[in-house]
Amino acid sequence: MIEIGLKHTSELTVTDTVTAIKMGSGDMPVLATPAMMALMENAAMLAVDDELPEGCTTVGGHIESSHLKPSKIGDRVSATAEVTKVDGKKIEFKVSAYSGDALLGEGTHLRFIVDKERFMSKLG
Repeated sequence: MIEIGLKHTSELTVTDTVTAIKMGSGDMPVLATPAMMALMENAAMLAVDDELPEGCTTVGGHIESSHLKPSKIGDRVSATAEVTKVDGKKIEFKVSAYSGDALLGEGTHLRFIVDKERFMSKLG
């Protein structure tokens, strides 16, 4: 059962592959905003993964976050997601990302519980 307060933290080290240059979201060698947001989504997915029914997963529906500070190659970044609301198959999270004690970004994320096979069958 998914409960309010479930939490997970995911981490990454900034490498060339997650820079704004490499991801095409900017032209400087810093952590790309899409990479930071993907790390937030990963934390949310993993926060509830063990509580899902067999054959189910979650998919992202919406994410909104600030990106307040750059992170250079070699920096360690962590993103934490915490369940704030559960409404049937809809799960809301508070998300935040840090490099050490420095807040990089924060916001909200919405995920939906789906049956994996049924979801994939919609691709035609």
